[in-house]
Amino acid sequence: MTAQANWTSRALDKIEKVGNKLPDPAVIFLLSLVIVWVLSALLANMSFDALDPRTGKNIEVQNLLTGASLADFMSRMVTIFTSFAPLGVVLVSMLGIGVAEHSGFINAGLKRMLDSTPKFLLTPSIILVAIVSHTATDAGYVLVIPLAGVIFYAMGRHPLAGIAAAFAGVSGGFAANFVPSAIDPLLQSFTQSAAHIIDPGLQINPLNNWFFTSASSLLIICIGWYLTDRVIEPRLQATPVDGDPKEIPKFDELSDKDRKALRAATLVMLAGIGLLVAVLWPVDSPLRAPDGDLASFSAPVMRSIVPLIFLLFIIPGVVYGLVAGTFKSSRDIIGAMSKSMGSMSYYIVMAFFCALFIDAFGKSNLGALLAIEGAQVLQTLQLPSMVTIVGLIFLTAFVNLFVGSSSAKWALLGPIFVPMLMQLGISPDLTQAAYRVGDSSSNIITPLMPYFPLVVVYCQRYVKDTGIGTVLSLMLPFSICIILLWTVFLLIYWGLGLPLGLQSSYVYPAL
Repeated sequence: MTAQANWTSRALDKIEKVGNKLPDPAVIFLLSLVIVWVLSALLANMSFDALDPRTGKNIEVQNLLTGASLADFMSRMVTIFTSFAPLGVVLVSMLGIGVAEHSGFINAGLKRMLDSTPKFLLTPSIILVAIVSHTATDAGYVLVIPLAGVIFYAMGRHPLAGIAAAFAGVSGGFAANFVPSAIDPLLQSFTQSAAHIIDPGLQINPLNNWFFTSASSLLIICIGWYLTDRVIEPRLQATPVDGDPKEIPKFDELSDKDRKALRAATLVMLAGIGLLVAVLWPVDSPLRAPDGDLASFSAPVMRSIVPLIFLLFIIPGVVYGLVAGTFKSSRDIIGAMSKSMGSMSYYIVMAFFCALFIDAFGKSNLGALLAIEGAQVLQTLQLPSMVTIVGLIFLTAFVNLFVGSSSAKWALLGPIFVPMLMQLGISPDLTQAAYRVGDSSSNIITPLMPYFPLVVVYCQRYVKDTGIGTVLSLMLPFSICIILLWTVFLLIYWGLGLPLGLQSSYVYPAL
């Protein structure tokens, strides 16, 4: 192993030791809740010069440890949880996506896309499929990454290069996607909750970053394509493929029944999209706002994005399952939904404690106090807005080394940074976009990311002595280039004034 690999391996071991000492994200939220309670009691009797923009008066911290406050908390605990916006967003989306995934529709679609790709476009096509696979949560990790290794190997290329390219697309480019997915309304709901600390009436569109994430997809594809073909694969030429032939997976062609089912499901999906366009087209469409606007918050279609994601996947998923034979009866369809809900059990636990923390954080006024005081400090430093945004990106990337969950990190960081930057005139839309850049960039270099060990196993099928350091040395160039170039891309995108997404802005309050 080279000196560089030894150094990175030692650094990674230190990060892993520190990360392993951190509590589970759910416990972090519970501890944060206790800290909020204690701080609210300690600061409740103190006076602050900071003016509350919501009232125009000096901000006051509310003591949450009084008898009345604790009684109110206990009486509202259930409703705090059930009214937690991200909970319904995620669960409803996953009901539809789960059916499409367990029927085999998503897997077959990804295989078909890769199977029909010309050899010279193999790398960018794999990265593109990896990016699109975000829509199906774990599909990219369990299907696209190992399948990329199989295809590269079948075409005479080094399989580890294919795995690295797919990993970079699935995880390093997590915030880039042409297709709206559950992550968009999920992060938006956290952003809106955080923004309400300063402006309770502010509404944020679930697709407020869609244009930026779509354009970012092209950037991630170009970065991944260049690094895979010009840097990673040439370096791997000296690494022989010495895995056990019996362990190396073969590329399974789709059966005739699978192809027939895929065609039927795809036609149904296209027909559904066509029907939606037809319904939206008339100026008096019931899905438009009263003034005919499609992108307005009052437009029913904007409030129906999550149900549309649900329908877009569940109907083709059912069609595929019935034609392919993976679904024999309605019991199988319900079973697929149950499996997808089973995979969300951890998220539900985390969401419970997260909801309690966010409610207490806002009710105590600690978030508003921190935002206003923090904004005053930044205003005193007189840092350019772009410097502040770059700082947020790199801070998020660092925190991501220890806390892998995108929603968990944003639930913790959002209530601090969104209102704080709003006080500096930076919109929640831009703050969220910066967070997404930082959140994606370091995914591929932390073993604390749940799927990192799985990628090591995929590589060991082809190269027996593959270890964490090997994968790190493969992915480190991707991580460095992604965070640097993506940050520059965001700044240029911002400088050109290109829209971040639907009804988005760069400044607060919006002009």
